[in-house]
Amino acid sequence: MLYKRSSELFIEANKVIPGGVNSPVRAFKGVGGTPIFVKEAKGAYLYDEDGNRLIDYINSWGPMILGHAYEPVVNAVIEKAKKGTSFGMPTELETQIAQLAISMVPNIDKIRFVNSGTEACMSAIRLARGYTKRDKIIKFSGCYHGHSDSFLIAAGSGLSTFGVPNSPGVTEGTAKDTLLAAYNDIENVKALFEANKNEIAAIIVEPVAGNMGCIPPNKGFLEGLRVLCYEFGAMLIFDEVMTGFRLAKGGVQELFKIQADIVCFGKVIGGGLPVGAFAAREEIMNYLAPIGPVYQAGTLSGNPLAMAAGLEMLKALNADSEIFTRLEQKTAYLENGIQKVLTEEGITFTINRVGSMISVHFDANPVYDFATAKNGDNETFKKFFHGLLKRGVYIAPSAYETWFITDALTYDDLDFTINAIKEVAKEL
Repeated sequence: MLYKRSSELFIEANKVIPGGVNSPVRAFKGVGGTPIFVKEAKGAYLYDEDGNRLIDYINSWGPMILGHAYEPVVNAVIEKAKKGTSFGMPTELETQIAQLAISMVPNIDKIRFVNSGTEACMSAIRLARGYTKRDKIIKFSGCYHGHSDSFLIAAGSGLSTFGVPNSPGVTEGTAKDTLLAAYNDIENVKALFEANKNEIAAIIVEPVAGNMGCIPPNKGFLEGLRVLCYEFGAMLIFDEVMTGFRLAKGGVQELFKIQADIVCFGKVIGGGLPVGAFAAREEIMNYLAPIGPVYQAGTLSGNPLAMAAGLEMLKALNADSEIFTRLEQKTAYLENGIQKVLTEEGITFTINRVGSMISVHFDANPVYDFATAKNGDNETFKKFFHGLLKRGVYIAPSAYETWFITDALTYDDLDFTINAIKEVAKEL
């Protein structure tokens, strides 16, 4: 495939946008080469500025669970735009999508809409701190909760060592209140609680990780976090920006039958428009302004275009009793096909999958946290990525990102992808 126009556009973008992109992973830094500039998309396919068609396995990093340009969502946005794009005042739509979301997700009474998953997680942490009157939080290495200062933290060697910033611009004062733990290591988390008694406000966790590839929670891990939070008086925050309304109607809380104190949403809940949300039981959410002391606000929160898109998306998912079964079956079919062809070609690999999230790691050992994810052969991944791209299959341009499956994919698309992987494997 030729990417002449994309290359020209990237040169122009670099003159006016840092790195030529508005989100770093888009720059292909992890795989090399020039990013693809998309002109349009429909269903399971992307169409770039050079006229190439690509089968899409990132789906805008998750939101396009029913495919690009899903007609009910598009029509809802068009009709709403005709009546105004933003008011800075309440609309009935906000209540309608709130009611529907609450009806779909267990263990939440109230929800507040914001503009991104980053904003949702940032606000959830503030709410947890205000509610518990404590400052420290525990996060997990390899879990990404947006680029708020509290989350851009690396750790020292000791279990009770305070975090240190790993991005310029994050102060040591902010970092000292973030404790870093190893994903799937409940003893590590317990040690942090014991070393910081009565100081930890919350644990925030991706209950199924998606930012170090797809990494499922080990049996007992999430249950253990729930027990520790009860024992030490901290709040359990599930960052379901990726998993919410994707792995089940009620997300991971429904899938694994575990209750979080606060749940963060994004991606699917906006139907492809910039929407985030956080939700909890009534007594927790009532700590928010204007009825409580914890301040949180946003001029474009509850934007009518975004609410219209999100409402149509949730309506569609709620009405389709087979959607999550179909997604599970399609992703399992893809997993089995990849397993077969890579094994036949003698490639060293591990596949992780939960529902419609899947990732291929080029390492023979189990991948269960960030340290094991980093053991993968990135040079092989780069060849894998570019080999698929050359054949019209677009996966995440990073070894540390999950693939997202859309219901718009046909089994012919999946077979095409499996055959492309077989061809690529012969070149690895």
